[in-house]
Amino acid sequence: MVKVEFLGPIGLEPIEIEADTLKDVSKALQDIKEVSSWLDKCAVAVNDVMSNDLSLKLKDGDRVSILPPVCGG
Repeated sequence: MVKVEFLGPIGLEPIEIEADTLKDVSKALQDIKEVSSWLDKCAVAVNDVMSNDLSLKLKDGDRVSILPPVCGG
């Protein structure tokens, strides 16, 4: 199981899912209405390391962070 956390304005509690790669995570998140519209705008980090490689292998206990764009001032 990997833990997926949603930061910023997405506003969902973390979930745990079965996933072997980031592509598996992406597919699972497409089915969540509150998340699917954010996915094309978000950055992704695995264990606090940014990644855009959907073939990245995940292991049990990994943490995937979904990072929406934010504005600050």
